[in-house]
Amino acid sequence: MQRLERLYEGKAKIVYRTDDPAVYWVQYKDDATAFNAQKRGTIEGKGALNNQIAAIFFDYLSKAGVENHFIEKASDTEMLVKALEIIPIEVIVRNIAAGSMAKRLGLEEGTDLACPVVEFCLKSDELGDPLINRSHALALRLATPEQCEYLEATALKVNELLQAMLKQLGIILVDFKLEFGLHHGRVMLGDEISPDTCRFWDAETREKLDKDRFRRDLGGVEQAYQEILSRLGKGIG
Repeated sequence: MQRLERLYEGKAKIVYRTDDPAVYWVQYKDDATAFNAQKRGTIEGKGALNNQIAAIFFDYLSKAGVENHFIEKASDTEMLVKALEIIPIEVIVRNIAAGSMAKRLGLEEGTDLACPVVEFCLKSDELGDPLINRSHALALRLATPEQCEYLEATALKVNELLQAMLKQLGIILVDFKLEFGLHHGRVMLGDEISPDTCRFWDAETREKLDKDRFRRDLGGVEQAYQEILSRLGKGIG
């Protein structure tokens, strides 16, 4: 597999074309952003950690029947993925009130929710990824009714699978963001699953083990990401 020209560079990853039009080459960066890129920084080793963490999660989900874009790791910081035409909807699943939901609804952070909450957001950095609903998605032709159903059902399935996996490792899955895309007309999970896109708390101490440590200047960011990888490694070892 040969890496060709850069196709896209985002806040956390660079996507390259390859000599196979159905495959992209993704490089994870150490760059860190928060609050729609208003806060920027570097987390040493983040690219390698997120690449390895995402690979573990994608492999686990694939074996559990959740189709996704992951093919294989190409290096410590790179992976090969199926080329997706991204659906411009971010799907967020929340098990515990935190972050923007807690602020928006006036809830104390850490409040357990009676059931998982699925949110759709328009994928637009310029607009701050605004909250939308299924009617918006259909009216704006962002997705079909069948695709909206698939996004929500798959997000809830991913939630169940990840919660079961992480519970054994002493980790609470607070919330997470997913992105999906089309590969030869099939909808499948894409982007990444990592401490950049999830809120992970230690089950005993409720210590934050994710990008909130960067957002809130809590320190120990690299150590938190390393802790997630370490526990995942023990879980599959």
